[in-house]
Amino acid sequence: MNVDSLVGSYVRQYNRYKLIFSENAAGMSLPRPVPARRYLLYLHIPYCTVLCPFCSFHRVRFESNGAQDYFDRLRREVAQVTDAGYSFDELYVGGGTPTVLPDRLVETLNAIRERHPSIREISVETNPDDLKESSLSRLRDAGVNRVSVGVQSFDDQLLEQMERRQKFGSGAEIVQRLQQFEGVFDTLNVDMIFNFPSQDAASLRRDLGILTDEVGVDQVSFYPLMTVNTTRRKMLQTIGRVDYSRERAFYEIITGHMQARGYLRSSAWCFSRKPGMFDEYIVQRDEYVGLGSGAFSYLQGKLYASTFSINHYCRLVDAGNTGTIGKLEMSERDQMRYYMLMQLFGGALDRESAERRFNGRFKNSLWPELMMLRAIGAIRDAGTRISLTENGSYLWVMLMREFFTGVNNLRDQMRHNISHEAQLMKSQ
Repeated sequence: MNVDSLVGSYVRQYNRYKLIFSENAAGMSLPRPVPARRYLLYLHIPYCTVLCPFCSFHRVRFESNGAQDYFDRLRREVAQVTDAGYSFDELYVGGGTPTVLPDRLVETLNAIRERHPSIREISVETNPDDLKESSLSRLRDAGVNRVSVGVQSFDDQLLEQMERRQKFGSGAEIVQRLQQFEGVFDTLNVDMIFNFPSQDAASLRRDLGILTDEVGVDQVSFYPLMTVNTTRRKMLQTIGRVDYSRERAFYEIITGHMQARGYLRSSAWCFSRKPGMFDEYIVQRDEYVGLGSGAFSYLQGKLYASTFSINHYCRLVDAGNTGTIGKLEMSERDQMRYYMLMQLFGGALDRESAERRFNGRFKNSLWPELMMLRAIGAIRDAGTRISLTENGSYLWVMLMREFFTGVNNLRDQMRHNISHEAQLMKSQ
């Protein structure tokens, strides 16, 4: 077993025993905010017109009336945490597909900005078929700086396997849409996935060439293909079995191409032509508030989860609560590990900042992990910072894949807990 496999196995075992939430179906309160502190706000919109077979995020098939009601509850939940004292200066809207109802999304953004005028950066996820002038101009006017488009690949064969081509168009059609909206926002990001079972190096290089030479996007996020229990059977039927032994080679093709074209690494899997927002806000922000069904918050060393039942979420908000029903208490050492994981995912960790955050206990507590990472050539000391090496950059892609897989398995668990409600809805 090589180093990559050993580290991956360790993280999977760690997640299995550590990612265990206590739950209270009646709801639980978020902690009181730190006075004068401004937080990042994440909103989750779970609706999608196409349920991609590889996606394990919280999403449900779009239904207009239900989504209209959901946006109403989401604005009320934001008002509740605002009244509790939370102040926000940055906003990410993810899903799902947040732009399924562009009018309601714009109303929500405007309502939030009215209560939180300090918000200066807003990022919204979308799909290629929502790249329309009427919708995007309204998002821009509502203060959106960054739009992230879920493309995954321009390869028509892969789009067919993902069941995306019929809805979102061919690779050539997606390219045309992207070209029309380059420069409309401060940052146009394209989300891609690599290591599909039927993907080869030639297909990956074609995708890379399209991104940098034909479209010239501001930013690209390359996610390794991930699997969890609930998506594994569907993925086997549609796109095949994932071979992780090819992942490093594909990643090296990506980094070589992107850096040769002048892109810089914003994170281990995000490449940008210029400074700006990027998907992994958890790197830049120590704490964040997540609202909406299926959202997560990280506050005061605790991870909070909202209900994955949209009906349950609406009932909680109607009763004057947030949708929060789960909490994971983290020891100080686990908080340090989480901090190290996220900071190094962004490329470097400032040792002085880490010591201040953890009252001088960071190095003395995590010396075994730091020693091991140095021994395998994943990190190097650079003045007051600890930086990832080239080898470490891929290792961190793998670590984050395992971390997100652990979180996605947690999502599976929480979805399973509401399966009785889903069956009841089908019978009505």
